[in-house]
Amino acid sequence: MDAVSRNNVQVAGRPDGPVVVLAHGFGCDQNMWRLVLPALTERFRVVLFDYVGSGRADAAAWDPERYASLNGYADDVLDVCAELDLTDVTFVGHSVSAMVGVLAAARQPSRFARLVMVAPSPCYIDDPAAGYTGGFSAGDIDELLESLDSNYLGWSAAMAPAIMGNPDRPELGEELTNSFCATDPAMAAVFARTTFLSDSRSELASVAVPTLVLECAQDVIAPREVGAYVHAAIPGSRLVTLDATGHCPQLSAPEATAQAIVEFAGAAA
Repeated sequence: MDAVSRNNVQVAGRPDGPVVVLAHGFGCDQNMWRLVLPALTERFRVVLFDYVGSGRADAAAWDPERYASLNGYADDVLDVCAELDLTDVTFVGHSVSAMVGVLAAARQPSRFARLVMVAPSPCYIDDPAAGYTGGFSAGDIDELLESLDSNYLGWSAAMAPAIMGNPDRPELGEELTNSFCATDPAMAAVFARTTFLSDSRSELASVAVPTLVLECAQDVIAPREVGAYVHAAIPGSRLVTLDATGHCPQLSAPEATAQAIVEFAGAAA
């Protein structure tokens, strides 16, 4: 099966515009970008897709061995880029997809011109020996994954609002809960382990394209110590702190998120 069909690829915006690829995070799909799309499609050719195991991608293509590594998700990105013959790409990766973009750009640097990392985290587990704060202890992550395995729907209902933040806007937490619950639990369990147990810190120094790190002012999943670490580790990167709460600023602060992407990708285009 071709990648366009397999990954439910959608293309919007100006056919002759600079290319922006939007990549969603764990438990989500391309619909999570809908509020930033209007600002992007005015200027760019925007490519959206779902990772296999998420959204409306072809579930028959799911392979637990392939997607037990971030490289499997990078394969999805590179397959889509090859299918559409994309070059000079600004890759916008949310959460774990920020690290997927780092891997994809390292493997096929000729396709990528810029990276935008939205609420990134190269490692979610604290590493006191290295002075690294990821936001969670190893025990925290073990407990999180055990809870996910034992009752995925219950875990989703409890975790999604915490990840989203913005308790005064419960509809945002409900949307993320519904997105989590729409994912097959077995596939979600693999993606969760890949997300929360991966350590991509060593990859950051190799990033050789202009990079924007977008962090939120308050984010329980990727605290500001993580944004500062990513910024310091990627040579020449730019760090922008959005006046936003939670881990999904494309939903909670779409105007500011879109503006940051447009300014960075547009200035470099």
